[in-house]
Amino acid sequence: MNRAYIGLGTNIEPRKSHLDKALEKLQENKTITIMKQSSIYETAPVGYTEQADFLNMVVEIKTTLAPERLLDICQTIEKKLGRERTIRFGPRTIDLDILLYNEESIKTERLTVPHPRMHERGFVLIPLAEIAPYMKVGEEKIDYLLSKLPKQEREDVRVWKQ
Repeated sequence: MNRAYIGLGTNIEPRKSHLDKALEKLQENKTITIMKQSSIYETAPVGYTEQADFLNMVVEIKTTLAPERLLDICQTIEKKLGRERTIRFGPRTIDLDILLYNEESIKTERLTVPHPRMHERGFVLIPLAEIAPYMKVGEEKIDYLLSKLPKQEREDVRVWKQ
């Protein structure tokens, strides 16, 4: 059995509904079991900033799927929930990113794990630290990477109040 961490993000209304539907779709798959899920965090956009704030969260899953097959499932869920890739870092109904897969380092044409920018993103590290502070990215634990983020990057990520 494999353990993976998936980051979920959305900034097109209804944001909470998109997260809920993505979680349902993950759970509907017989080869995926959600073990833990973080709180939902609201965050300012990164990269392309002329857009609405995001809701982000992270889930820990157990799966029998190989990494690229898990990526296929994530991308199918995105497509079913109306994800369109028009602007890099732009608005989206849902985004599912494989952050970690076991403790493996994977680099293929379609997939890089650990996620290449996760160590510099508060909206990834904060929810990940909530459910897996001692997981490692390379040689560094998540809680250590989080402590190295700039203060503003940490402060821009707040627990979402419905």
